[in-house]
Amino acid sequence: MSALRTAAEDYLAMRRALGFKLTSQGRQLLSFVDYCEARHAERVTTELAVAWATHPPRGGTDQVYWSRRLMVVRIFARHLETLDPATEIPPADVLAHHYRRVTPHLYAPEEIAALMRTAGRLAPPLRAATWQTFLGLLAVTGMRVSEICRLDRADVDLDTGVLTVADSKFGKSRLVFLHPSTVAALRYYQRCRDRLCPAARTPSFLVSTRGTRLDAGNVQHTFASLVAAAGISARPGQHRPRLHDLRHSFTVRTLLDWYHDGGDVQARLPLLSTWLGHVDPKSTYWYLQAVPELLTLAADRLEQHTDRQSP
Repeated sequence: MSALRTAAEDYLAMRRALGFKLTSQGRQLLSFVDYCEARHAERVTTELAVAWATHPPRGGTDQVYWSRRLMVVRIFARHLETLDPATEIPPADVLAHHYRRVTPHLYAPEEIAALMRTAGRLAPPLRAATWQTFLGLLAVTGMRVSEICRLDRADVDLDTGVLTVADSKFGKSRLVFLHPSTVAALRYYQRCRDRLCPAARTPSFLVSTRGTRLDAGNVQHTFASLVAAAGISARPGQHRPRLHDLRHSFTVRTLLDWYHDGGDVQARLPLLSTWLGHVDPKSTYWYLQAVPELLTLAADRLEQHTDRQSP
């Protein structure tokens, strides 16, 4: 094993011990190490980092993606420099870098209903029940896909109507409180699951037809087929509908409800950040500028406040 690989694996182990998941970043860093070893390079250099970052495996030409790949190496190089002063840290401006979030597809209530009906037609019955429950939880709680897939039976307390999201993104844990209608739906699924799969091979609350835990990576394929079967298509100028957009839709609906009920949205935003498991309220504030209707409502509220303050 090369010294560079040892340093990379030690670095990843250290950051994971601090609570960072580093799922994609870890793969990318080890890919960079492979690239260096193939060229018999013993140290990180700017030339190597830029060459690797701008030649992704699938030949992508997205410069934002390139800059994100380079950032993975830059962060590692800053750490490595303390151990090996000969390490070169790629300059921050060597590739154009700007943060760009995909405009979400905001599901209308009738689109969510269509997805639920389509999921109900899946076969066998256990698959239909699992997918309806999975989609329903995403829509009414705003949880992450991975969080729902990781839910164990012990995390679902239907007597108190509380879900425990343990060790989620950034190592955070939180409680999610359920509406009585959601509790009823989960009880119904629980009965179906235990009847159709009495010997599940996992403690997971949601189970596949094989009695195993849902795979957060594989569910995307099934969801794409459900979207097509439900007749849901991308709106002009927007990205194709994604599974993660159910989380976005929950957040936007919540903010719109707060504006329409006349409450203090700014004061409530930290509560929404906590509910969603955001590590930084900036992630929640993004919705106010990313969704035109929310931006208009925020501007109107600001104008009303300014008028009241004027002499």
